[in-house]
Amino acid sequence: MIKYIFKRLLQLIPILIGITFLSFAMMRLAGGDAVTYMYENAGSAVSQEVIDETRKEYGLDQPFLIQYAKWFAGMATGDMGKSYVSKRDVYETFVEKLPATIMLTVSSVLLTMLIAIPLGIFSAVKHNKWSDYLIRFLSFIGNSMPNFFAALVLMYFFSIRLGWFPVITTDNIALSLVLPTLTLAISMASKYTRQVRTAVLDELSQDYVIGAEARGVKRSTIIWKNVFPNALLPLITMLGLSIGSLLGGTSVVEVIFSYPGLGNLAVTAITSSDYNLIQGYVLWMALIYMVINLIVDASYVYIDPRMRLKR
Repeated sequence: MIKYIFKRLLQLIPILIGITFLSFAMMRLAGGDAVTYMYENAGSAVSQEVIDETRKEYGLDQPFLIQYAKWFAGMATGDMGKSYVSKRDVYETFVEKLPATIMLTVSSVLLTMLIAIPLGIFSAVKHNKWSDYLIRFLSFIGNSMPNFFAALVLMYFFSIRLGWFPVITTDNIALSLVLPTLTLAISMASKYTRQVRTAVLDELSQDYVIGAEARGVKRSTIIWKNVFPNALLPLITMLGLSIGSLLGGTSVVEVIFSYPGLGNLAVTAITSSDYNLIQGYVLWMALIYMVINLIVDASYVYIDPRMRLKR
């Protein structure tokens, strides 16, 4: 197992280099100037000479490959540079925003699992009954609803009409976390419910279920001890992708609720052409997805004995 993980980690190195190089190139091709935005944001009217001098100071006047080589060398030693707009260290900025994103990720995933697993199993057990049709209909609606629309609906009813939660994030993190969590859970729980239902239905048709029922084993025992563990593999794959996306920050939801997470930070960096901050965000996203995929692959070995035999 350790050999497998080490081999996968070695394979991630060229992928990481390729991702950072492509993102670095695309930012330069997209246009925009962090220096110009920095002075405009500060309300300063400066001459072109001052702008050119500042660009030279930050090394933005150098050829593309030299800029990338310097950035990569710094990143390899733990120095991700400084934000051109805020002048703050990129690493420190990410560390500051990361706890809020982790809290939103954990709360959204937990709420999604609490909703999707029972509903998905119940829908499969009540196959083609009215309760199954109702759950499928609600999951279809939730899956079709864009996050920004769900956020606005929740904000209107629970913030404006009822006044239970703040419209935007405040110092009360517990209250401020509720609506963003609900917004994300609506879409995720809808997808997961359908996935759990499909996986459980597939397992219920297997011979071992029929044999267990013929021996008089309780159906609830079969479902929770045999069917559900076997239906976990596709769920774990989806969960890994969802966690990777959430840890990278959900930009739309965070911007709507002014939530101080990585997604909001990324939007601000993109609109201000803050190259170092954007590059740091891309690096973070790449690392998160690669690590999550590695963890998911490794977990298969422990969940499914057949995978263990293949190795």
